[in-house]
Amino acid sequence: MSKIKGQLEEILKLYSPEEGERILFAYQLAEEVLKEKKRENGHPFIEHPVGVATIVAKEIGLTGDCAEAIFLHEALRFHPTLLDEIPQGKFPQEVVDIALNLNKIAAIKPKETRLEAENYKRLIVSFSTDPRVVIIKLADRLEVMRNIALLPKDSQDRKVAETYLLYIPIAHQLGLYRLKSELEDIFFKYSEPENHRMVTNSLLATERERLAFIDSFIDPLKKKLEEGGITYKLKSRTKTAYSIWKKMQKQGVSFEGVADVFAIRIIIDSPEDRETEHALCWKAYSIVTEEYTPDTKRLRDWLSAPKSNGYESLHTTVKDTKGNVVEVQIRTRRMDDIAENGLAAHWSYKGIKGDGVLTQWLNDVKEAMQSGEKSSYEYVSNIVKDDVFVFTPDGTLRRLKADATVLDFAFDIHTNLGLRCTGAKVDGKIVNIREKLTTGSVVEILSSKNQKPASDWLNYVVTSKARSKIKQKLKEEELKKSKLGRELLERRLKNWKLELTDEMLLPICRHFGKKEVVEFYEAIGEEKIDMMAIKDFITSYEERKAEEAAAAASRIFEDSRKKKSSESDYLIIDGKLGQVGYKMAKCCNPIFGDEVFGFVSIKDGIKIHRISCPNAARLIENFPYRIQKVKWREDSKTSAFQALLKVVIDDASVYGTILGIINGFNISIRSTAMIERENKNRGEYDVKIQVSVGDNKQLDKILSAIKKTKGVVTVTRC
Repeated sequence: MSKIKGQLEEILKLYSPEEGERILFAYQLAEEVLKEKKRENGHPFIEHPVGVATIVAKEIGLTGDCAEAIFLHEALRFHPTLLDEIPQGKFPQEVVDIALNLNKIAAIKPKETRLEAENYKRLIVSFSTDPRVVIIKLADRLEVMRNIALLPKDSQDRKVAETYLLYIPIAHQLGLYRLKSELEDIFFKYSEPENHRMVTNSLLATERERLAFIDSFIDPLKKKLEEGGITYKLKSRTKTAYSIWKKMQKQGVSFEGVADVFAIRIIIDSPEDRETEHALCWKAYSIVTEEYTPDTKRLRDWLSAPKSNGYESLHTTVKDTKGNVVEVQIRTRRMDDIAENGLAAHWSYKGIKGDGVLTQWLNDVKEAMQSGEKSSYEYVSNIVKDDVFVFTPDGTLRRLKADATVLDFAFDIHTNLGLRCTGAKVDGKIVNIREKLTTGSVVEILSSKNQKPASDWLNYVVTSKARSKIKQKLKEEELKKSKLGRELLERRLKNWKLELTDEMLLPICRHFGKKEVVEFYEAIGEEKIDMMAIKDFITSYEERKAEEAAAAASRIFEDSRKKKSSESDYLIIDGKLGQVGYKMAKCCNPIFGDEVFGFVSIKDGIKIHRISCPNAARLIENFPYRIQKVKWREDSKTSAFQALLKVVIDDASVYGTILGIINGFNISIRSTAMIERENKNRGEYDVKIQVSVGDNKQLDKILSAIKKTKGVVTVTRC
């Protein structure tokens, strides 16, 4: 309890004596109501609201009303009639409203987060008449995620999924970037533990190198910037582990292949005069590109043409004499303030989209937080002139473009409903499909199975979905003709022993002046394209591709030859494991193909560890001078790498099936054991199998095959 009292005292110091008195009273109510309740670790449950209040007060910086509302909210959750037992007016009405709305949100229990996420967001909006409610809810989730290790596994999985699908996007939209990054990192740690460990260890291993590089990069620029009359501040930004992992997945590269793990930002002091600002930014750009080689293809000039959200900056990518690549962002202090806090809200800059009313509302919340004006916290429904908001009979809110009609709304609900739409009841009145909708109306679509779309429907729908679906339906007749032409061509190609691949479709359509594949096949069916001309095109296309493939192979060979000549800094791991001074570490059992590093041990020479090894972080941080760069020889013939697999099964008979699967890969099983679990789920067994494999690709195939087997609960590589 001493820790809780200490946190409470820190919160109270941030507010006036009057606010502190109300916060303390709310805390005492919550403490009394929650005195018998415990967290999963046996600690008092009051730890949770105190933790949330600490985040709200110290990390986000909301008013004392919010801290007060947090304690009242938790007290009311478990004692709903509490307000009847305390003097009226003891709490301001807005504090009571925040607490009651937090209770409503806490009562929402989505059965399937992936399906309910958008509805859940709409409910938050409807319950958040004061925008501070959603901020407090985000702080609540952050406190839960910081202590997620306390929860049982099924609760952890649910909380992790909810955080990813709901809370991280909302935090991003509100501009709470530090909170968002922390939630992302916790999500990543629990959803991809081994990959999280690999990325964080890689960041740790390269931290000194990054810091040294930043110093060496900026040193040559300092004097020139000063001589040029440029006063600046330097920022360096390292991506989060989750952000790096997403880029690795998207680009299909290793950690080392991510070019922009960090960026250097030059923020210039300048009078708030655009002509002067632009001149200084371009002057700084010239200094940077005179010192370092720029990649002109990656220059992004958002000074001359700012983004629609107000974002202004110069982005360039340069290379130093050693070949190191770094992104440099150049902007003035005013531009940086706007990019971080103002018009260019980061959620819009990154292209994240949200539900119609929710997105607009969240934007207003962000402005309210930044303004700090009390009146800004009053929630007003935002009806944007470019949109119309209407309701289905069950109360679901839908957002459409301005001037949308009944027909647009029908297609927004479901394509088949749009195709069969005959009209609607708008606020109880029957109208035709051309009727334009107005905000706030309740719309019930009327339909008939005999209804079919007509070409004139395109004249009065405004949404892209409605237009595309109508066009698609109208093209069905064209598709029938196209099918005939395709069958004719396939028979002829079979006789010629040729193939029209998907890769050829776009070029051949363009060659014969057709915009779409359907038009191409339709023209064949109508005998408007000569079959022999098609044969000549396919033959010449295949010959050209063969020549391009040969040229590419030649380039790859040459690049490989040059690369091998520059690998002197690396210890090369080949098949002669017993004849050199290195061994595979038993703690992680590296396999050919794994991302690895070498550690110089005292007795056993160099030990090879996986970068995701549980011991990697400790070794890299404590003994950086004993780390050795290593690579696998590309033509390694070694096939005796040991790997330990741990499989949990729910039926003993599955054991034989697993061994059969492994034998099917024609590899050696070195040892195996099956033990029934004790004091855990009854009927489950732990199976450990040690195998010899050639590389990690072969091991991945084995793991994938076992994972798909019925009766297998989990399979992991130890």
